[in-house]
Amino acid sequence: MSAPMSATRFIQALREEGVTVVEECNWRTHNRNRMGPWGSVHGVMIHHTVTKGTAATVRIVRDGYSGLPGPLAHGVIAKDGCVHLVGYGRANHAGLGDPDVLSAVISESALPRDDEATVDGNRAFYGFECENLGDGSDPWPGAQLDAIERVSAAICRVHGWGARSILGHLEWQPGKSDPRGFSMDGMRDRVAARLGESEPGPLPTPKRPKVSLSRLIAAARSNPQAPGQPVTYAGVRTYEAALVDEGLLAKAFLDGHFGTTTVTATSLWQERLGYRGRKPGQAADGIPGRDSVTRLGARHGFDVID
Repeated sequence: MSAPMSATRFIQALREEGVTVVEECNWRTHNRNRMGPWGSVHGVMIHHTVTKGTAATVRIVRDGYSGLPGPLAHGVIAKDGCVHLVGYGRANHAGLGDPDVLSAVISESALPRDDEATVDGNRAFYGFECENLGDGSDPWPGAQLDAIERVSAAICRVHGWGARSILGHLEWQPGKSDPRGFSMDGMRDRVAARLGESEPGPLPTPKRPKVSLSRLIAAARSNPQAPGQPVTYAGVRTYEAALVDEGLLAKAFLDGHFGTTTVTATSLWQERLGYRGRKPGQAADGIPGRDSVTRLGARHGFDVID
């Protein structure tokens, strides 16, 4: 068990590790503490934002959006490696996750597969959102990866944790994909080397995600009604992330559930490509088709398979 650092010790630790820090307005007192506890803390969680542009990203993570108030993390790690501190205390970043994963982080053992969402992660983890589109193709500059390594090592050093106290959102909550574009095992290797535990392994070249058209269509037709239901196909999140980047779907609905909002966003994308319904004046049906999905993937870094 570890009590969270004070805000002063937190920023000091980052600077001692060589992190370039930008202090955003009122970050020391901007939190969600009135909604629940923060601490004991057990690790560091890394996310990607599905956004572009540092200023806009910082604003979103600091302020949140409809249905999810900020702060959405303690810091934003920008493409240039600067870490923008936007809040300190409880933050809306981790959500509910797997109790077995939490136990593994605490014991610093190998992470099991995350298949439950029952434990409050907002109280248990420091969280950092990293500026990236999250499509598997948007690059991760060396300065940004170095900052992720340094931030993680700084926090672990203060608490006496090892590199296994670092995890990605995708390792905590079923259906999540962030961070996409580098390996969390590779990042833990880098942090371990910085902490003097071991030599780092190379970060692999990002691979383009693959989205199954048949499974996407099945998800669209099953039309899950609300968050909290099982995600029918993880590739829906890859597809939804592309719709978010096109400005057709609000990020709040990037949840892996192909509900009515994603159907509507699909219809808008199809109409943008010139498709219409079968009757005059009828909108496109919003069920994914090979051409529309392939053209979306070409723009946003995923491949379509059967």
